[in-house]
Amino acid sequence: MSVKRISQFFNPKSVAVIGASNNAGRAGFVVMRNLLQGGFKGPIMPVSPKHKAVHGVLAYSNIKALPQTPDLAVICTNKNTLEQIIIELGELGCQHAIIIASGANQAQKTSLKQIAKEAGVTLLGPNCLGLLIPHLGLNASFSHTVAEPGKLAFISQSAAVCSTILDWAQNKRIGFSYFISVGDCIDIDFDELLDFLGRDAKTRAILLYIDNIDDVRRFISAARAAAFSKPVLVIKTGRTRAGAEAAYIHTGGQSSDDAVYDAMFQRAGMLRVNDLRELFAATQTLALHPKLLQVEQLTILTNGGGPGIMAVDTLLQGSGKLAELSDQTREALNKVIPQAEKIYNPVDLFGDSSPKRYQQALEILLKAPEVKNLLIIHTPSALAPSEEYAEIIANALEKIPKMARPYVMTVFMGEYAAYEARYVCAEHSIPTYRTPEGAVGAFMHLVSYRRNQKHLTQTPESISSDLLINSQTAKHEIAEFIAEGHTHLSTHLARKVLSHYSIECIQTEIALTPSEAKEQAERLGFPVALKLISPSIPSKSEVGGVVLNLNDGNEVEQNAFAILLRIKEAYPDAIIEGFSLQRMAPRAGAQELRIAIKTEPGFGPVILLGEAGTGLEFSQAAVALPPLNMNLAKYLIAAAQDKGVLKERTLPDKVDKYRLCALLTRISQLLVDQPDIYNLELNPVLASEGQFLVLDAAIQLRPYQAKANRKRLAIKPYPKEWEQKVTLKDGQEATLRPIRPEDERAHQEFDQSLTKEDRYKRFFGELPEFNHEQLAKMTQIDYDREMAFIVSAPHKSAYRTLGVSRVLMDPDNLSAEFAVVVRSGSQGLGLGKLLMNAAIDYCRSQGVGIVEGITLPENTGMIELSKRLGFKVTRDFEEGTINMVLKLDEAQQ
Repeated sequence: MSVKRISQFFNPKSVAVIGASNNAGRAGFVVMRNLLQGGFKGPIMPVSPKHKAVHGVLAYSNIKALPQTPDLAVICTNKNTLEQIIIELGELGCQHAIIIASGANQAQKTSLKQIAKEAGVTLLGPNCLGLLIPHLGLNASFSHTVAEPGKLAFISQSAAVCSTILDWAQNKRIGFSYFISVGDCIDIDFDELLDFLGRDAKTRAILLYIDNIDDVRRFISAARAAAFSKPVLVIKTGRTRAGAEAAYIHTGGQSSDDAVYDAMFQRAGMLRVNDLRELFAATQTLALHPKLLQVEQLTILTNGGGPGIMAVDTLLQGSGKLAELSDQTREALNKVIPQAEKIYNPVDLFGDSSPKRYQQALEILLKAPEVKNLLIIHTPSALAPSEEYAEIIANALEKIPKMARPYVMTVFMGEYAAYEARYVCAEHSIPTYRTPEGAVGAFMHLVSYRRNQKHLTQTPESISSDLLINSQTAKHEIAEFIAEGHTHLSTHLARKVLSHYSIECIQTEIALTPSEAKEQAERLGFPVALKLISPSIPSKSEVGGVVLNLNDGNEVEQNAFAILLRIKEAYPDAIIEGFSLQRMAPRAGAQELRIAIKTEPGFGPVILLGEAGTGLEFSQAAVALPPLNMNLAKYLIAAAQDKGVLKERTLPDKVDKYRLCALLTRISQLLVDQPDIYNLELNPVLASEGQFLVLDAAIQLRPYQAKANRKRLAIKPYPKEWEQKVTLKDGQEATLRPIRPEDERAHQEFDQSLTKEDRYKRFFGELPEFNHEQLAKMTQIDYDREMAFIVSAPHKSAYRTLGVSRVLMDPDNLSAEFAVVVRSGSQGLGLGKLLMNAAIDYCRSQGVGIVEGITLPENTGMIELSKRLGFKVTRDFEEGTINMVLKLDEAQQ
């Protein structure tokens, strides 16, 4: 990924059009026309062997004939000429190109990508509409219309969707900071664009249209970083299997179940919309209100009862909330709506209300402190012209300072009568919709975004799993199983692995023959469950491979013979390894769960939770991406309940959700620690009295082979390998380790312990203490992009943080900024050196070239330490700061 090259790509000073044409049916004709009409200030140079001039601009017969090296080339020729053109552009020194052409197969794309890399040319496309940067007047696309300047960035893999959005935005007076058609993404991809746009001051919100994602891990990192600072909305095609296959044919990339994408978008703090209609609504909402809502409650003002009821129904069905009006607001409204016996929300003005009454009621609600979000609905009426009411709304809002006014949305129902009113709203940057359902749906996008952001910054409960997990012993056992040729572990073998993560399986005995099954059952005691062991049959109950409540040995033997006969008939080639026998577990009062790990293309292993059943389908489970902490496990349980795949049962003892969360985190740690586990299913898991007992377990093993360009997990887990025990200069024992989300409370106490002087040295000013959101960002870090080391020591009944070092790598991984702060009163214990060395070692392991930091001249301790560690220290007299730079390649020599 490279923000630097994207920044250059999006700031061209000159453009060449390769394949420019005077033929109106060619892309080269439209691109030249759009560039000339868009107001771009730099040179526009058409390249065409057929025309001496294109659109009246002198043309050049070939790339070598260009009078200067263009910053950007737009290639409008067919796919068969692309490779030679890229080579020639590279020879000329042009570093950036857009490829419009479509139809290239995978082999051609791979070859083109390699040639572009060798030529030093960055590519956007192929199979794309092009690029529009309104604030530069750049329309390097074959779009049928222009994009107005604005604060929204739009990225799409579909050129057709780009054209549709542009057309719609023109009508709604919605502008864009960047409008990017990425096509097949053979080079520039979503992750690079998200990194760039997440930092771009001209962009307040980002919208994505995605067919497929190539590198999921890079995408999640970039999306999460962007979503922390601004709204990121996404529409992802391929919800059905057939749709996913069509998306793969269209743009290539990985194809996984849609539920996994849902889990990814939520984990990254993004907001997913379902279709273009929702995307239109969300686009308008974000264009005019990109910030977080203060509250979720909605107030509705309407001149028609029916539309108001429609809005309420849509709001409540979508888990929204109605605001409750105060007594003062009700009393004020009663004075202007005399025919109303009681005032409720929605506030109904009735169809015969005059503009004056409408204005009075509106002003009351705009000033009411409990009204933070207001939906205004207007239906056509001879007594209430739509345009006049729109002017009233606009004028009322202009009287209130922006920071003090509620968030206002409007609905002008009808078509012809409402057109001018919608135009007035668009001119005054007031979101307006055609129906109450559409407006409420758009509002709920903001609510969902607010909730997702809260999820991103919630502090997980701390739970120590160290005493419950023995990962090295489990790894050794798995290696032995693989060495013995095992690829599938049934319950009797899987329980040996699971026990090292405190996952309890029911006692299981093995029999190779029906007569041996009889003997084992008699030893166990009755009643027993008899189950076939066969790696060839994933769901044994569906073929009669499971028989429950057998009460004597003869019954066990007869049923074992019957199972063999059924399997021989249904699956003559199946591998039969024998039978397992278990004492029947008491199921009365217990809820039966299913927990699974399934490896998905592009994502790696994911976790599924649902109720016990026969199949392992995503439609029957909620999905989460590992690693899980207690909070994320809680959201997985809530998602399973919302989806209806985990029901609240009327049982003497309900499922202990806290302990279920702890179990899910241990299963998550199992898949993090054991890369050779490809799939796992625990089905059923009996949940009763706070205990969880696995009745049937199946583990599929596949020796993991690391790939240079692919990581196993979609999200980098906590890097436990960087933990170490340290002894401080005063003899105190402590732990040096990466920071965790669970450290937020300790980090808050650490922040509060700093003196004003220490805070001034660290932050170059008197900053207030950090709030929850700031602390969450400091502790819930993306280990792929940044690292924070802490020294943690026992203190009374807990642990406290003694010092922190932090490094933030740039997206290009060329350099990293560092910062160190030590607890006030703990200086002189060697903490600074420990923390700095940990940060430097980590940067070196990640291939970072330069580590640099800034401090104040009075921070002499930090300056002297950096000198001892090999940093080059210089003073910036203009800024009044000290710069510290360490080149790691030189430091190793």
